[in-house]
Amino acid sequence: MSEWKPKRFWQDVSISKVGDGHSVLLDGQMVKTPAKVPLILPTLKLAKAVAAEWNAQVEVVDPAAMPFTGAANAALDKVTVQFEEVAGLVSAYAETDLFCYRAESPCELVKRQKKAWDPMLNWSSEALDAPLNVAYGVMFVAQPEKSIKVFRSYVSKFNPFELTALYDLVGLSGSLVAGLAVVQGHETPESVWDMCQIDETWQKEQWGQDKIAEELTQGKRTKFLQAFNFYATLR
Repeated sequence: MSEWKPKRFWQDVSISKVGDGHSVLLDGQMVKTPAKVPLILPTLKLAKAVAAEWNAQVEVVDPAAMPFTGAANAALDKVTVQFEEVAGLVSAYAETDLFCYRAESPCELVKRQKKAWDPMLNWSSEALDAPLNVAYGVMFVAQPEKSIKVFRSYVSKFNPFELTALYDLVGLSGSLVAGLAVVQGHETPESVWDMCQIDETWQKEQWGQDKIAEELTQGKRTKFLQAFNFYATLR
C-alpha cells in the first residue's frame, strides 16, 4: 500500500497583515501549524518565502521542499513553548565547542585546524567577550564560567524564530561560536561550514570518499544553509 500524501487543494496563495506580523492564506484561509497554531510570521520577508513554498506545490504537498514553513512551524510549536530548554541546549555547546578540540597529529591537520579555528576563537574573545580554552587530543577541557554565562545571556536574547535558526546552525556544525559568527555576519555560512568540516575533509583525503557519508554531509550542509536563509528572512 502506498503512503498517503496530502494533495494541493487550494488555488490562491496570499499574505495578510495580522497585528505586528503576517499570515499566509490559502484561498483566504489562514495556514496553521501542525499543532493548529495560527502561522503568524514576524516579517514580511519570511511570509513571502513561506507563501512561495506553498505556491510552488503542484499536486502533492512535499514538506521536504518547504524548509521555511518547517522552520516557522518549529519556532511556534516547539521553541516558543520550550524556549528555556532550547536556549539551554544551544548554550551548552560552548562547553564542548568544536573549535576548542584539536588534533595532536598529523602536523598538516594540526596546521589546518589552527589556521581556521584560532581566528574564530579570537573573534569570540574579542567581539563577544567570551574566550574559550583549547585542548589537544581527547581530554575534556573546562571553559571559563564567565564565558559560559556570556553565551547563555547572549542566546537568551534571541526570539523564538531566531533561536530556531541558531539551534540548527549550532547543532549541525557542532559549534556555538560558528553559529553566532554566521548570524552576526562575521563569516559567510559557506566558509563557516567548510571550517567545521576540516576533520572530515582530512579523513576523505587520507582514506577516500564514502558515497553514503558524502550524501549525509551534503544533506547537513543544505540544512545548515537553509537555517541561515531562514535567519536572514528575520532581519
